Amino acid sequence: MRYALRLTSHQHAQLLAHLFPGDGLEAAALVLCGRRDGEERVVFCAHQITLIPHDACIRTEVSVDWPTRFADPLIMAAMQRGMAIMKIHSHPGGLDSFSARDDQSDGSFFRSVDDLLEDDRPHLSAVMLPGADGRIFARTILPDCKKMPVELVSIVGDDLCFWYAEGNGYGLPEFVQRHAQAFGEGTVEILRRMKIAIVGCSGTGSPLIEQLVRLGVGWVVLIDPDRVEWRNLNRIYMATAADANIGRFKVEVLADAIGKIGLGTRVAAMAIDIDTSQAVKAIAECDVVVGCMDTWYGRDLLNRVAAFYSLPYFDLGVQLNSLPHGGIDTIWGAVHYLQPGRSSLKSRGVYTSEDVQAELLRRDDPTEYRRRRREKYIRLVQENRPAVISVNTLVAAMAVNELLARIHRYRIPSNEEFASQRIGLHEGLTFKETESKMQTCIVLSKELGRGDVAPLLDKPELS
Repeated sequence: MRYALRLTSHQHAQLLAHLFPGDGLEAAALVLCGRRDGEERVVFCAHQITLIPHDACIRTEVSVDWPTRFADPLIMAAMQRGMAIMKIHSHPGGLDSFSARDDQSDGSFFRSVDDLLEDDRPHLSAVMLPGADGRIFARTILPDCKKMPVELVSIVGDDLCFWYAEGNGYGLPEFVQRHAQAFGEGTVEILRRMKIAIVGCSGTGSPLIEQLVRLGVGWVVLIDPDRVEWRNLNRIYMATAADANIGRFKVEVLADAIGKIGLGTRVAAMAIDIDTSQAVKAIAECDVVVGCMDTWYGRDLLNRVAAFYSLPYFDLGVQLNSLPHGGIDTIWGAVHYLQPGRSSLKSRGVYTSEDVQAELLRRDDPTEYRRRRREKYIRLVQENRPAVISVNTLVAAMAVNELLARIHRYRIPSNEEFASQRIGLHEGLTFKETESKMQTCIVLSKELGRGDVAPLLDKPELS
């Protein structure tokens, strides 16, 4: 079993300020974490932080003792919600491993936690190191007090930070060495270890997948329920007329093509819709999710998945508006970068709840949808959107470069200024919007890091 821990940059900054107040003494905090209990990977997502007051502790340069009463509310919450407890403290001297005193402290504390919770699920112990980056390393504590390293700690914010327990050492194959010259070996090594979910494998999805594979991404999870048809051969990379003739699933076509490229990217091909428990759970175990969908409902659900599981979410959109008598009026492309706990596509005004409900009504009750449309109760849900492969490829490249910028800050302005980017090809203009000027999504911010719940995502239809 492999383990990972996720925090937002705001949570990380809160812990850094508390654990290193400037006096050179250790400090401690507790974190209530949601879980994604996968078959191969367990992911812990920070949900609620309790800072243990400095004046309530006995603090030295190499130890911190604190009253266990501060853990009682979190243990009760963990018991009620099936969540995990993380104990985190600082090492002001920079010791980058757990000390013998840490072993003793963890054993005592987590035996009490296990006795109270009466479950056999793992919890966490973590250490933050000094420095501006506040690097964190962690381990899981199992019921028998067996300890296992957390292989990945990720911080999701304007920048994406990935810390691996085993450090570097993957080595770079020849085909990615040119990428390393541009973005650094560290960035390329992160890509080699990264697991990315792509939801929607047609218009913008297929050129995005092509680029990720040739950049050397280690693992892609492809999610799309549709089959290749003649009408979409004009925009699916690697698809052929033979695929359209037999109606192969798009994810199968792309998985085969990735295998033939032969650069070592592993593929999980899932010919299912996003509104299934299998899809949601698969996405939650990835490090990044990219949405290449053309429905508001899909975007709304994916934004919810990203919030529950503290995932960075890149959303791609293309809009081509035709003139009544032929030709193109406007051509727009957009890439949104969404951080858990901050703004959402809905709070940004990309769509409304009414847009989502209209799509669901059209899918589930077309007759009632047409009636309401005639009576102007709802606005039109666009069908058979025009698509141009050159525009799709441009937007996919924007998204890939945005991912690279978040891992390896190569732009002069801060990444905070690029929460969304729009390009209007009909006018030759580009626009960017700043995260700090966007409205925080009040609804989804409450769901931050909740992880697995019943029903999944609080949606009975996913049970």
